[in-house]
Parts: sequence; structure tokens; C-alpha cells
Amino acid sequence: MKKKIRKSSIKRARMCGFRARMRTKGGRAIIKRRRAKGRKLNV
Repeated sequence: MKKKIRKSSIKRARMCGFRARMRTKGGRAIIKRRRAKGRKLNV
């Protein structure tokens, strides 16, 4: 049986959260695309 990956929620938020996305130009582009598509969650 494989080991389950247990990543802490803080690490996850820092890596792929909204504020992490807004920090970079590419991340802002991702959010812009997701908003245009009409995603419920923009993270």
C-alpha cells in the first residue's frame, strides 16, 4: 500500500493559495483566466 501524502494546510496555502498566485505575473494570469471561465473557486 502506498503512503498517503500529508501536506499541511499552511504549506498548501503558501504554495498554491490566492495570495501566492497574486504574487507573480503568471499567477495573476491564472486567476484572470479562471475568472473569465467563470470558475467558482479562483484559486
